[in-house]
Amino acid sequence: MPAASIDDPRVPVTILTGYLGSGKTTLVNHILTSKHGKKIAIIENEFGDVGIDDALMAKNTKEQIEEEIVEMMNGCICCTVRQDLVVVLKKFSDRILAGNLKLDCILIETTGMADPAPVAQTFFVDDAVQTNFRLDGIVTLVDAKHIEQHLDDPRPEGVENEAIEQVAFADRLILNKTDLVSEEDLARVEKRLKGINSSAQVKRAERSKVSVDSVLDLHAFDLKKTVEMDPEFLNTDNEHEHDQTVSSISVVEKRPLDFDAMQRWVRYLLINKGTDIYRMKGVLSIADFDDRFMFQAVHMIFNGDFDEPWQKGETRESKFVFIGKNLDHDELREGFQACVLTPELIAKRKRELRFAVGDEVECYTGEGWLPGKVTKQLYRNDYMPPGLTAPYQIKLDKGELIWAPEDDDRFIRGKNQGPRPRTLVSNGN
Repeated sequence: MPAASIDDPRVPVTILTGYLGSGKTTLVNHILTSKHGKKIAIIENEFGDVGIDDALMAKNTKEQIEEEIVEMMNGCICCTVRQDLVVVLKKFSDRILAGNLKLDCILIETTGMADPAPVAQTFFVDDAVQTNFRLDGIVTLVDAKHIEQHLDDPRPEGVENEAIEQVAFADRLILNKTDLVSEEDLARVEKRLKGINSSAQVKRAERSKVSVDSVLDLHAFDLKKTVEMDPEFLNTDNEHEHDQTVSSISVVEKRPLDFDAMQRWVRYLLINKGTDIYRMKGVLSIADFDDRFMFQAVHMIFNGDFDEPWQKGETRESKFVFIGKNLDHDELREGFQACVLTPELIAKRKRELRFAVGDEVECYTGEGWLPGKVTKQLYRNDYMPPGLTAPYQIKLDKGELIWAPEDDDRFIRGKNQGPRPRTLVSNGN
């Protein structure tokens, strides 16, 4: 069976796959916020039991297509929740036949641990699905910086390497994050990819930015070619086995988090556990901030910032997901809980400060070192940068209130101590 004809009336379906952290959700964001005029339904699959990707979607994206976003969680779409995919597709089909829904295409974003073959198989072994939907193509995102590490990751006998399977079954390969590696690295990676799958076109991208035509309506999936590559493709009795050393852990916390404690903990994880933590992502409720903090990390590469505000009436809670190899679940949960802003944590942070309220100090300002007295510990006001809590507020002897950005001799010291710093203490009320 060759690739579908142009006039095929069935709804085209694109399977978007790629290993953990390759940029799939970013690509979905890019597609849905581009001006293409297509009505697209999104089916998301998350490896853990807490959904993060929907929260990571752009606000305007969610406003446009909220009713057509379906999340399938707590399992991999290629095995444990595969039947859920059939149920979702049949619901779409019923709505289309009833005239309540018009779709130009469906985009299935798999978990990074998914083998795309069993997902693709769904469109050929279920009669109801095959009647109303056609598999348009398998698009695999490849993280140019980390793909070689995952392709070479040793697996127990009988356990598939999902990164290899994702490349092998692709109709289109998008080599992403090209800005993070050299041209020499890209050439080597492309050669490696072509060695696994010589027929798939490779397109380069930064931050998952490619044209919509590079992903949708490809008319690229060829069943004959796929069966030639994998004679067992249509065998529904085959079992897909994940590497049991790879797991996910999800944490949900309604109490606000201390931003400084969270930063220090994440920094520790990136430095000491980054090799084994394939993916971190989260939406965090930070104490004293109206905006949610959203972040993603792949191994030791972290990207996060304060994003849109929490909505009125919305439940403020933090969701943190880890996926990786040989994860110590108890250690990760304990580390996360240690970031919750509790009276005990506040007391601990105050005990770690060098100066108490009432201590006489000197602060470096634009006028040089000026004497004053500590008036508050762990100080914050609305004019300070997001995420910053100053260790001290100080009232200078001349009456002005200022704050010290760090508990360091460069900014604040006991009288007649320390070298002259280069950074000034900031004004504050």
